[in-house]
Amino acid sequence: MRIARFSTGEGVSFGVVEGGPGEEFVSMVAGHPFGQVQFTGERFPLSQVKLLSPMLPSKVVAIGRNYAEHAAELGNQVPDEPLIFMKPSTSVIGHGEDIAYPTTLSDRVDYEGELAVVIGRLCREVPVERVKDVIFGYTCANDVTARDLQKKDVQFTRAKGFDTFCPLGPWIQTDLDAADLALTTTVNGEIRQSGRTSQLIHDIPALVAYVSAVMTLIPGDVILTGTPAGVGPLEIGDEVSVGIEGIGTLTNKVVSRD
Repeated sequence: MRIARFSTGEGVSFGVVEGGPGEEFVSMVAGHPFGQVQFTGERFPLSQVKLLSPMLPSKVVAIGRNYAEHAAELGNQVPDEPLIFMKPSTSVIGHGEDIAYPTTLSDRVDYEGELAVVIGRLCREVPVERVKDVIFGYTCANDVTARDLQKKDVQFTRAKGFDTFCPLGPWIQTDLDAADLALTTTVNGEIRQSGRTSQLIHDIPALVAYVSAVMTLIPGDVILTGTPAGVGPLEIGDEVSVGIEGIGTLTNKVVSRD
């Protein structure tokens, strides 16, 4: 099931995206999709609604250097344990919204296409074998990074935390085996990243168990699982897309913030 958060111009709603490519529509659901989905009977062509970020997470927990080739391309060692950092909720935007390049503060802003895990239940200290019970679904993510500030600051908060630096979407796929999915990032239609989730050093159950041993996760929280090799710079005017097999494609344009 593809769960979308969208606007028709008369408010924000959740819905289920149905239909094939070019004929998709959104069936509105009552309340919040974390409960039992109840359809209202209202339907809208997908082309006539504005997709928003699928969730408004209380926190985005990201994992660094979780693909060996990506760690190597930046001259880093693969960590023995998952490397955790945070992105603020204010960095989240949805499909079709603009990434704002802070030109007065950074000279290099990179794309990082990733699989995102959406948590569906309040949980803490989740055993690996129970992780599937707390996952609501999966979506596409772009862990946008001011690479020069990351190198300057050493820790990641400023480089990863600008407004608009966490595009999520276009929706959440709830019925999916995410162990081996193709992930592709394109810039202006040119492939820049191509990997598979089976290449993750620490897999999804291990990540959720590790993060939940540190902090309580609440419904809607997001874990970014890491990016494959091929990261690189974005320029103002670029269009960047992250596509993941079985989910869809998240697309955003880059504009100047200043």
